[in-house]
Amino acid sequence: MSHIRLSVPARTLRGMAKSSAAQYRCSECGWQTTKWVGRCGECQAWGTVEEVGIPRALKPSLRPVAAGPVSAPARPIPEVDVTSAHARATGIDELDRVLGGGLVPGSVVLLAGEPGVGKSTLLLEVAAMCASGPRDQPALYITGEESVTQVRLRADRIGALDPALYLAAETDLSAVLGHVEETNPELLVVDSVQTVASGEVDGAPGGVTQVREVAGALIRTAKERALTTVLVGHVTKDGSIAGPRVLEHLVDVVLHFEGDRHSRLRMVRAVKNRYGPTDEVGCFDLGEEGLLGLPDPSGVFLTRHSEPVSGTCVTVTSDGRRPLVAEVQALVAPSALTNPRRATSGLESARVAMVLAVLQRRAKIQIGASDVYAATVGGVKLTEPSVDLAVALSITSSVMDLPLPQGLVALGEVGLAGDVRPVSGVGRRLSEAYRLGFTHALVPEGASGLPDGLKVTEVPDIAAALRAALGPG
Repeated sequence: MSHIRLSVPARTLRGMAKSSAAQYRCSECGWQTTKWVGRCGECQAWGTVEEVGIPRALKPSLRPVAAGPVSAPARPIPEVDVTSAHARATGIDELDRVLGGGLVPGSVVLLAGEPGVGKSTLLLEVAAMCASGPRDQPALYITGEESVTQVRLRADRIGALDPALYLAAETDLSAVLGHVEETNPELLVVDSVQTVASGEVDGAPGGVTQVREVAGALIRTAKERALTTVLVGHVTKDGSIAGPRVLEHLVDVVLHFEGDRHSRLRMVRAVKNRYGPTDEVGCFDLGEEGLLGLPDPSGVFLTRHSEPVSGTCVTVTSDGRRPLVAEVQALVAPSALTNPRRATSGLESARVAMVLAVLQRRAKIQIGASDVYAATVGGVKLTEPSVDLAVALSITSSVMDLPLPQGLVALGEVGLAGDVRPVSGVGRRLSEAYRLGFTHALVPEGASGLPDGLKVTEVPDIAAALRAALGPG
């Protein structure tokens, strides 16, 4: 008897086995693998790979798709009504600046930040202002992490009490949608999306499947009812938004709420915004009575000295389109250690180390056997290269124990060859410095758009900058 053998390519068999055996998935990003691992191979998160049910093999369908009914007829683009897409101010100017004018009806905003940074406080103020607005519609605040009593106490502290602000503690998606039907709010705040779960799908609250289902249902409700919705999101250890990446793609606006736990300064910046710019930043002061907007935050990043002090230099950084005047401080002291200490706060340690090497090699500043401490004032983080020149001047001023001239600002990137390279927006930065009363500036060569009344000195390299600021010595 003859035997018939069917030859199946080994690659096909391996692919079928792999697709049918994939039963572990990362709860942060949705990455799948055939065996358990301690660290996700996609987002590099630890302890997030969990066992799930074996997925069905996905086979491409070759059947033609028939045309179906349309939800609304297509119209020429000039006839599309855009009045409903106009932003409505929240009453908090710094937040409106980041949003591009305010909240758009039917939009979905994702606000992410570390625990305790002030997300709930900010949104409670927004909800109270929306409830007290001229439009006769309430605001609904859903809390899934706190009790209604805790939220009420916070509202008492910050003065966010209004009869039109409704509060509910729910973690079930159907209950949340039921509250929306009953109150018919103008603004819905869900704090947070990771705590709400749907009984229609499997998985624990906060998992990939649950977050995707909950967010999808809330987004559909927002679009159908023209309901402005704000979702609070958690962040991972590295600062990125927790949950599936598709969540960021589904929403209209993604905001990051940042701030040091030991500082009162808070910043809101837009990562994604379908209705406005993504290069704006809002500054807040977190106090006992809530968040206070800082329309002129430069004063927070400066210190006032009765007499000139060595080791300090003022620079102008640009966070998006907003120039911020900040102060860099340095302290250089003899070291008793074999390896001198290098400590930074608010500055990138790698860039500070590079500036130290350039000063020692190109400007002959002897700091190899000294401890160097460099920091910013007010908890601001300066990461752009334009602060290199201010760091170099503050360190040299501390080494020589000579204060820089009063009213001086410095900005420019320092290269490894000792040259001072151009930076963007010099004119806009110097206009902000001139408005605050500074009189003299050190900038790279070729700067344009300089304000009248400000004495500007262009420096080609670090040696010329040190001579202009501290004299020929």
